[in-house]
Amino acid sequence: MIGRIQGKLLEISDNLLLIDVSGVAYEVEATSAALADAAAPGVEITLFTHFVVREDAQLLYGFGSRTERDVFRDLIRISGVGPKMALAIVSGLTLESLAEAVRANDVGLLTRVQGVGKKTAERLLVELKDKLGNLHVVVKPVSVGADHAATREAEDALMSLGYRPAEAQRAVASVAEGLPVASGEELLRAALKQIARQAEAGGAVSGGRSEAR
Repeated sequence: MIGRIQGKLLEISDNLLLIDVSGVAYEVEATSAALADAAAPGVEITLFTHFVVREDAQLLYGFGSRTERDVFRDLIRISGVGPKMALAIVSGLTLESLAEAVRANDVGLLTRVQGVGKKTAERLLVELKDKLGNLHVVVKPVSVGADHAATREAEDALMSLGYRPAEAQRAVASVAEGLPVASGEELLRAALKQIARQAEAGGAVSGGRSEAR
């Protein structure tokens, strides 16, 4: 089992990273959080990994944190959930949002993830309540910032512009605490400004029409 790799980032292609580890280049399918941490080719990168061996392929999945990988592993233990769907869920939602969806039985949040329909989401929520113990470590107290409806409105607006769900959630969360009575429109404007500032500084949040995948 390959549980962690550290090396020089050679290439980024969609969600695939090519990492040079002592002269051996590994192809790693990475989550959106891991991709956000991958600054640019040529820099050193460390990822927690999960190795899958199939009859027709050997696949290496990369994660930005041990908790993210542990949640992925819990997901693939659920009947009918393969690595592809598990990666989409962990990439499509922040761990905090996934934890909240399980706690609130929020089917709509899970169906935001591409490939997860309503029936699948309903089944996943039932299974996750019993099997996804790693989510307990990422459940946060209720925020005193912007209300849930405004936050959801801003996230939906960002996704309509081409941002992935997890990217939209991180962008809105980064400004929501400082805008306790903000509307969805105000949160959206603040999030877009934050994204623009991070892009100018070579920051982690990416997305938009030109970069949406």
